[in-house]
Amino acid sequence: MTLKTLLRAAVACAAIALPARAQNAAQTPPMTPDIPAKFVAPTAAYDYERREVMIPMRDGVKLYTVIIVPKGAKDAPILLTRTPYNAKTPSKRFNSPYASATGAQVDEAFLADGYIRVYQDVRGKHASEGEYVLTRPLRGPLNNTPVDHSSDAFDTIDWLVKNTPETNGRVGVTGSSYPGFTAAMALIDPHPALKAAVPQSPMIDGWMGDDWFQNGAFRQTMLDWFMNQMTEKGSGPDLPRETVDDYENFLRAGNVWEFGRRAGLDQIPAFRKIVEHPAYDQFWQEQALDKQLAKRPLKVPTLWVGSLYDQEDIYGAVHAYQATETKDANNDMNFLALGAWRHSGVNYEQRALGPVKMPGDTATEFRLKVMKPFLDQYLKTNGRKADIAPVTMFETGTLQWKRYDRWPQAQVLKPLYLQPGLKLAFERPVGAAYDEYVSDPAKPVPFVPRPVRADDADQWRYWLASDQRHAATRPDVLVYASEPLKEPLKIAGEPVVNLFASTSGTDSDWVVKLIDVQPDFVASDLGMSGYQLPVSMEIFRGRYRDSYEKPSAIPAGKVQKYRFELPTANHVFLPGHRIMVQVQSSWFPLYDRNPQSYVENIFMAKPSDYRKATQRVFHTGATSSAIELPIVPLD
Repeated sequence: MTLKTLLRAAVACAAIALPARAQNAAQTPPMTPDIPAKFVAPTAAYDYERREVMIPMRDGVKLYTVIIVPKGAKDAPILLTRTPYNAKTPSKRFNSPYASATGAQVDEAFLADGYIRVYQDVRGKHASEGEYVLTRPLRGPLNNTPVDHSSDAFDTIDWLVKNTPETNGRVGVTGSSYPGFTAAMALIDPHPALKAAVPQSPMIDGWMGDDWFQNGAFRQTMLDWFMNQMTEKGSGPDLPRETVDDYENFLRAGNVWEFGRRAGLDQIPAFRKIVEHPAYDQFWQEQALDKQLAKRPLKVPTLWVGSLYDQEDIYGAVHAYQATETKDANNDMNFLALGAWRHSGVNYEQRALGPVKMPGDTATEFRLKVMKPFLDQYLKTNGRKADIAPVTMFETGTLQWKRYDRWPQAQVLKPLYLQPGLKLAFERPVGAAYDEYVSDPAKPVPFVPRPVRADDADQWRYWLASDQRHAATRPDVLVYASEPLKEPLKIAGEPVVNLFASTSGTDSDWVVKLIDVQPDFVASDLGMSGYQLPVSMEIFRGRYRDSYEKPSAIPAGKVQKYRFELPTANHVFLPGHRIMVQVQSSWFPLYDRNPQSYVENIFMAKPSDYRKATQRVFHTGATSSAIELPIVPLD
């Protein structure tokens, strides 16, 4: 080996040895704790800045708020959501360096376009200070404090426009379900910087048709929400269950109070308040947000967004729109949009409604073509006028979007009569006076095929579109059907039930379903052959037939008139399809059982109060039962 080669080898060895010696000198001791006192994520390459602040309210309570600001933002609009569901969750969908990925799915296009996105925990929940009160009422008869969701929204917006230098000072509010309610509350006494609102599937009236009750019947399936939301400040546990079938679980408990007591819900004031107020008294009327909005001027352009198949808040968007539409003199401030979605489906992909295939992702299409242009117009500096109609409505049956100037479209209702022989027709019926069935509270009609699984998310999400053949074969369900249609028939509005019925008991529930029966053979989609697709379904608690506020016993054996609305529909019954109406007296365990003997408070009904009853539905002369349809000419 030459001297040159030896020197070269020595230099190479030194190059290897030096880093090793340096590494040994800097080694971390083995017992050094492996969780640092504070971990700081490197964010220099991120295209946004995430700020976490505590915003003070007028009473000194501070609310935890996450602000996502795209880097380089200037003259940017703010979009705010106030939520009880943890502001950290939608503000960190993915741990990503990209703003459009860190926000909720609904926010992708907004964050990519430079919007400042803000999420806030409502008072008393998660990281916010203060006391939580379920859908905290407005200051007034039910709230003697100086704050409500309207004032909290006002104070939050005021702080944001003063402390976010990147903003143009224009703020919008949005959110779905409970956050839809808080978005609507911001409209009561709006901050001057609030320029647009998009309440989605908002909780507007918890007794008439959102979340807790439907026309007086209590929605038992929401008790999981009580356990999750109100057993602790963060997210609580699920309800304990004896079996995987909620039909059996609720039946074993007997009444709602006993079911709740066994789970510990009697410790939760919100549960006790509901049990103490079974009728539509001041407690519910003062909280009805559509009534409160109707008393005030329309100051903020608002797009009310709802779902035609909303399994939780199907009532709110339509009725809030109707309550405020009379104030929109030029038809350019108050907007309505309904898609063929599940509850809050507008925020995600919606390519199918259970088994019904959609023509693409209708939710994303809506967000890009309607929701974002609406907010851009009012929130961007010199925003471009949006080309959207006063009413944007998906039409089921034909599966296409429609643009209208008002809602409902139909101004006149046409009765479709229940006929002898279990038929349906527009002609007044003649023949037998009534049909009857026996309703047994011990064997209530399930709202979906058993087992009713609380752990099956899609069973709950899409039950409103579930095949009603599971109920049609029961002896305690009356099924009326038309002949196959020769021409298409379109309805656009709220069908109205005009039911004449008697019961051998002294109280009763009436469930009425308007259904589109698919042809016997659908070659392109065999699973839809003969499918009984719901169009609009509702329950009515008979004790409220004369007054929602003051219930009364039903005279046993005497015909009574029950008149109530079904949820809004925009549907075309196609040629070859049949129209069906089903009538029954239970919808379990979705709604609590009616004991069918009058008691002061059904929540507390004793086992002996639950009795069989013979139910008669009349269809002749002055007692001709009908579904009044909002028929309009086909486009």
